[in-house]
Amino acid sequence: MNIPFLGHRGQKPGVFDPEGIAELLAECELLRSQAGRAGVQLDDSVASLEALDQLQPRWRDDEEILPWLGNDAGLYLGTVIVRTVPGAAWEIGPDGRPVVRLASGREFDVVASGQEWAASGVPELSQLYAEVAEY
Repeated sequence: MNIPFLGHRGQKPGVFDPEGIAELLAECELLRSQAGRAGVQLDDSVASLEALDQLQPRWRDDEEILPWLGNDAGLYLGTVIVRTVPGAAWEIGPDGRPVVRLASGREFDVVASGQEWAASGVPELSQLYAEVAEY
């Protein structure tokens, strides 16, 4: 796996491997662990977003886990979008945050969306996916 910020000898700076980025961003270890304990398998499908929306939000009581879980939820939402919406791809924004860019050129800050979902449940991940998939 080629992870751009780790660098490779002989490779020009700024050149990155989109597949390596996608693999790294898809890990979402904390979210996958929490979902697994609740019996939800995250298989990078739209149905798994719907299943996440149905989980009891026990993490909201833990101020240490909440931001990490929100970050993972956003990255997972982005992973599902990139893997299922034609032309969608990960990009690293000027601020260093990962965003999803659609074929239309529109960008979505999925991490911010994931953090909102983790904190309040609104908007639902499946609803966000439906909105993005329409573009």
